[in-house]
Amino acid sequence: MPEMNPEAHKEFYKHTSDAISSLSWNPTAQTHTPFRASLSHKHQTWAKTYFSRPELYLRPQTEEEIRLIVNLARRCGKQIIVVGSGHSPSDLTCTSSWMVNLDDFSAVVAEHKEELQLELEAGMRLFGLAEELEKRGWAMPNLGSITAQSIAGAIATNTHGSSLRHGTLSQAIIGMTIMLASGKSVKCSPHENKDLYHAALVSLGGLGIVTHVKFQAVPAYNLEWHQEIMATTRMLDAWNKDLWIREEFVRVWWFPYSGRSIVWQADKTNEPLRERPPSWYAASLGRFSYEFLLYVATWIPPFMPVVERYVFYMQYGWKEGETGSAVQKSYEALTMDCLFSQFVNEWAIPLEKGPEAIRRLQAWLTGDQKGSGIPFSSRGIYVHAPIEVRVADTTIQTEIPWLDQSCQTGPTLYLNATLYRPFLRNPPEWERYYEAFEYLMKELGGKPHWAKNFTTATKEEFGQMYPRLGEWIKLREELDPEGVFASDWLKRNILQESRAWTTVRAEV
Repeated sequence: MPEMNPEAHKEFYKHTSDAISSLSWNPTAQTHTPFRASLSHKHQTWAKTYFSRPELYLRPQTEEEIRLIVNLARRCGKQIIVVGSGHSPSDLTCTSSWMVNLDDFSAVVAEHKEELQLELEAGMRLFGLAEELEKRGWAMPNLGSITAQSIAGAIATNTHGSSLRHGTLSQAIIGMTIMLASGKSVKCSPHENKDLYHAALVSLGGLGIVTHVKFQAVPAYNLEWHQEIMATTRMLDAWNKDLWIREEFVRVWWFPYSGRSIVWQADKTNEPLRERPPSWYAASLGRFSYEFLLYVATWIPPFMPVVERYVFYMQYGWKEGETGSAVQKSYEALTMDCLFSQFVNEWAIPLEKGPEAIRRLQAWLTGDQKGSGIPFSSRGIYVHAPIEVRVADTTIQTEIPWLDQSCQTGPTLYLNATLYRPFLRNPPEWERYYEAFEYLMKELGGKPHWAKNFTTATKEEFGQMYPRLGEWIKLREELDPEGVFASDWLKRNILQESRAWTTVRAEV
């Protein structure tokens, strides 16, 4: 998308300068509310999978500045996208209109020591939240693989960890304040504005700007973790026995060409801290070697199984059994290095269907199309490892978000088909792989992770997957009839064109 030229800048100011002045002036205080805007920002996702050039890039520092942005966007017929780290590899955060970043709106507002609750501005990143909690002797009850996201972004896209004793991260959100398209700030919680609360726990940025969050912490804890090399067949045999309940946190990395999986397990402990073992991935040479070998495999795809086995051996060894352990602070133990640029296609299916999913996908990847039941050829397709296997149980949550992709009747399996982009080069045949993967996931009753690289799910299918999607859309239309927060991503995947949006654009 081309950058605005000087003439375009003049035209923009001609149409908006009067509106900015009228909206930002406070006659009582005799001051103007700052409008912190950049005209030359280039946005990219963390993985550099998508790029966009917003007309305006805004970094407000106060609630009044956010209100000015919202009111001005509504008057000018602009759309607003709120972005944090851009860690989602899809184009969910891309726009040619106005982009708002809340990194400068990330302070602690209040704390309630007896209840272990913290009120904070929603631009705070998860690593900042972890630090604030640690100062108070508190911690997050659950965490995903990274802490780069803003707290608002993690809520909006339904971030999860891997534990059957926990649901998604939104389980710890006990209240929010949302600035609507009208400029009005509204509080919601399980006891106040309940529908808005249930809809906003997975908002996809479509309801307004989450400005404040009330977070329920737990006492700080350390985790003792260990990981084990296990034959994938043995891992599947243990699936319905005790694999997912041996310890509080469990996740699996499946290596399809090696016949092996890494089972990572962690439990709370009072043992003293103990550093994690050296990682081949983490060292500069190992990291570069892995990316270089993946790059070679983009030109010579049949080389990929050799790469997987070599990397597995260098990182973990080969013999079955324990291959590393440590005692770390909770947020250090639960996070991991995402390495380099990647596509990520993750689906949620019922936990009990996991063995079938893995066996059928394994059959397809090794050329047994008939045995896989997947009606696409796997010829020429060689995938990357690991395929991440994680779990959660949102049925234990008191409040389940309307657009929660997790299973509503029991524990959920999240199967994550990652494809690396070595030196930003796309792997060959990645679209066909994802088409086949999604066919299998749909057949097993799956739903895609909203923020990842799903490729075949349609509006009609989403309507069938989410019984309350119609309610979510209706509430969104009531809160934002002019379409200020109706992003192109939402229009493409969920929403129908609204007459109100067309009218606003015509008037502008």
